[in-house]
Amino acid sequence: MNNMKCFVTGASGFIGSNLVHELVAHGHSVKALVRAGSNLSGLDGTHAQLVTGDVLDRKLLEREVDGCDWCFHTAAIYQLWMPDYAPMYEANVEGTRNVLEAAGKAGCIRTVYTSTVGCIGLPKEKDGKIVPANEGEKVSEGDMTNDYKRSKFRAEGVAIDLFRKRGLPIVIVNPSAPVGPRDAKPTPTGQIIVDYLNRKLPAYLETGLNWVHVRDVAAGHILAAEKGVIGERYILGNMQGNWTMEETLAALQEITGIAAPKTKIPHWVALVAAHVNEGTSFFTKNPPKAPLAGVRMAKEKMWFNPAKAVRELGLPQTPPKQAFADAVEWFRKNGYANK
Repeated sequence: MNNMKCFVTGASGFIGSNLVHELVAHGHSVKALVRAGSNLSGLDGTHAQLVTGDVLDRKLLEREVDGCDWCFHTAAIYQLWMPDYAPMYEANVEGTRNVLEAAGKAGCIRTVYTSTVGCIGLPKEKDGKIVPANEGEKVSEGDMTNDYKRSKFRAEGVAIDLFRKRGLPIVIVNPSAPVGPRDAKPTPTGQIIVDYLNRKLPAYLETGLNWVHVRDVAAGHILAAEKGVIGERYILGNMQGNWTMEETLAALQEITGIAAPKTKIPHWVALVAAHVNEGTSFFTKNPPKAPLAGVRMAKEKMWFNPAKAVRELGLPQTPPKQAFADAVEWFRKNGYANK
């Protein structure tokens, strides 16, 4: 693919920063939108052109995306608890409308919108076995169990609407649980690894996630721009990445040499604790250690099947264990782990 001029929102984020590195490595030029005061360590060494601004600033978006061939909208507020969720809906839903419309006005050849597997139906049980979900699962807003998922579901609705009614060349990607380097914030999943490294994980809540190397997710965005069918959704995950939390901790034990916690917290105990936690947070405005949204999500095995992206896009499949090893190395090297 020739050198494309790319506009990336959320460029300082976990997926965004890895995407900028991949685009630059592929010889594309990048204009990276970051918010004022963002941690920019993930963008070190990329030579991307930085633009400071916000997805709620339509004028700025129209000006900056002008002349770009591809637009990647990865920016979102990802929080499982907030004292007030209005800013999250504003950024995630209206911000998405602003970016996609600005890219449409600028005549971008492709716009890739970063959604989440949270917007895809949950896996079903068949003969006592869990069948990982794919893009075809029927799902409605009523199935969204928390504000983050609901805001992303509405944003996905905006993207589909702009494709259907105005023919905008939008491709949707739904990453599962990315792991790897440059998780500067860290994300809620990255925090599990940091807590593990700092021996702050005395017990765990059983759940299931589909782990995927963040570099594969970044590559998946570029492949979606190159080969994705407009109006389609692609799960960016790993075929071998559907692990229980027990399997995840066993892998971390093997990589780090730190013993995995053996105590499994019963779900009802976690729910009670989360209620108490959030009650306290209501008064202190400090985020709870265990948000209710996270505990409720943990009840389901969030297992997904990325076969469509592997087949149609050629999505790379780095072994999930490698993703964890790379994440551990990055967190250790960047001072997240106690010596």
